[in-house]
Amino acid sequence: MTRLKEHVLITILLLLAMPYTLNFIHEVQEDHHDLPYLLFEGTEMILALLGIALLVYAIRQRQRETEAMRQQLQLTRHDLIAAHADLQQMNDKIQQASRQYGEVIREQLNAWQLTASEQEVALLLLKGLSFDEIASVRDTKEKTVRQQASSIYRKSGLNGRHEFAAWFFEDFLS
Repeated sequence: MTRLKEHVLITILLLLAMPYTLNFIHEVQEDHHDLPYLLFEGTEMILALLGIALLVYAIRQRQRETEAMRQQLQLTRHDLIAAHADLQQMNDKIQQASRQYGEVIREQLNAWQLTASEQEVALLLLKGLSFDEIASVRDTKEKTVRQQASSIYRKSGLNGRHEFAAWFFEDFLS
């Protein structure tokens, strides 16, 4: 319910409660009381006032809840901004480490005196591509890729794809 509707409803209830209240006060002040009528008027007045009280209570309760949610949203927004900043820093560190590790890999491939095409195949092997996938990426035949891989293993002194990959990644496992 919108605030305008709430205020209109409260006003209507007040307008309804006023005649009941005035009539009840007038009846009580008279010398002769019609008890059933007095009880009826008193009940109407109490119900109207109770309706107003309940509506005002509900409005205030909702305002408190809204304010609490607004504060929680602000805290959550602050936490989210902080987490985003932390994530960005972590991402920057990961990218920097990735670049540095890529340089280390390239230096090792140069130390093994691999040709440019062998280095390209070696990097694709480290990424986990199959010989067929590497051939497709490089637009060559699978047999050529197999020969280059054999040359990589021979120059590096390693026995196959798994040992080749492990040579670069074993330091991460320690």
